[in-house]
Amino acid sequence: MSKQEIFKGTRREHDLLGYREVPATAYYGIHTLRALENFPISGDPISKYPELIVALVDIKEAAALTNRDLGLLDDARCQAIVEACKAIRTGQHAEQFAVDLIQGGAGTSTNMNANEVVCNKALELLGHQRGEYEVLHPNEHVNMSQSTNDVYPTALKVATYRSALRLLDQMSLLEASFERKATEFRTMLKVGRTQLQDAVPMTLGQEFATYAVMLNEDRQRLAEALPLISEINLGATAIGTGINAHPEYAVRVCQHLCSISGLPLHTAPYLIEATQDCGAFVQLSGVLKRIAVKLSKVCNDLRLLSSGPRSGFGEINLPPVQAGSSIMPGKVNPVIPEVVNQVAFEVIGNDMTITMAAEAGQLQLNAFEPVIAYSLFRSISHLTQACATLDEKCVRGITANPEHMREMLDRSIVLVTALNPYIGYANSTEVAREALETGRKVADIVLERGLLSAAALAEILRPEVLTAPRAPVALNQ
Repeated sequence: MSKQEIFKGTRREHDLLGYREVPATAYYGIHTLRALENFPISGDPISKYPELIVALVDIKEAAALTNRDLGLLDDARCQAIVEACKAIRTGQHAEQFAVDLIQGGAGTSTNMNANEVVCNKALELLGHQRGEYEVLHPNEHVNMSQSTNDVYPTALKVATYRSALRLLDQMSLLEASFERKATEFRTMLKVGRTQLQDAVPMTLGQEFATYAVMLNEDRQRLAEALPLISEINLGATAIGTGINAHPEYAVRVCQHLCSISGLPLHTAPYLIEATQDCGAFVQLSGVLKRIAVKLSKVCNDLRLLSSGPRSGFGEINLPPVQAGSSIMPGKVNPVIPEVVNQVAFEVIGNDMTITMAAEAGQLQLNAFEPVIAYSLFRSISHLTQACATLDEKCVRGITANPEHMREMLDRSIVLVTALNPYIGYANSTEVAREALETGRKVADIVLERGLLSAAALAEILRPEVLTAPRAPVALNQ
């Protein structure tokens, strides 16, 4: 680079289309510069997703070590690339990963952005100026034995695997909070409902235990999806034939990548299939959609159960986190469940995007993996934050109104179902009819008609009798 170019604050780089001036301070190069101009789409650069940056440099480091082992890359260049990757992995130069995550070219711009940043950082470590590619080249050395078509999907899998682990951890914390509430509310009787109509008695603890079980099931499904994400096509190069790669490269690079990433990765048995097939991403997205759907259902319940405070269900109280209205004094809204609902809607939409992008692949490559990456990262990230927010700002602070729940239960006709084995269906029907017409309590009508004694009613209406399978209790009338 000439003194004049340094003074102007640029360096001159060349590619297939010609020469361009790149900012002298930039670690990225001409390919990234063109991508910045070509893809002003989402406004979300790679730097917004640190897990993808780490995955990319993990791959570049693994490739350099493998190429050195195979005698294709000298020790000095290899060590410079490795040290550059380690520095970037700590967060250095993250802002240099600047291209928009949504891009044409099947991820080529992302791969070249990584190649250029790693290369220029390595050049700096070797004591050279950025852009001195005659010493170390982004394509010839950093991208040796690789193609975007095996680097990009592998990076996406490594990044989503790590992100999914964080989601699993957060779901576990939320599950534990629901379990604690289930224990706290275990003796509180209430009306169970189907189709928003009174059904049979249950405890609030049983209701909250259900939410914990639902989360546990979804955690298992997510864990089951991870082995699909751990199958990589690194070594496939352009279309899966492994052209321009050493015959031992695929096996060895996977071993290095496992060691660097700490993940249980394995090479796909048939690389041509693995290079074009996005089925693992569809599967993972489907599980994320399942989590979103069920989490949204739980939030619907929390909003209903806390509705009121005077004219709704009013069975639980969500912790107030902000004023609810600019016009109605004293109003507090269920804003935390509401925001989780909206995350769920987004994840469901992202799943459709991923489905269509996976379907749109043609022949030996799917060119639409960038939007799959964008959608997956957003779904996992937002679900993780939604679980954390729901846990910390809502579930942990929920309180119950047991007296109100018991009052609603006593005034409901649902108790007739519990009494049916003792007074018969015909009598139960008559008692229910009178309770509905008069608004009187079922127990009072039963006592008035002499169908059961007060002692018998007290025995039958114990929580453990009302809320679990049990043979009819023996009554001493």
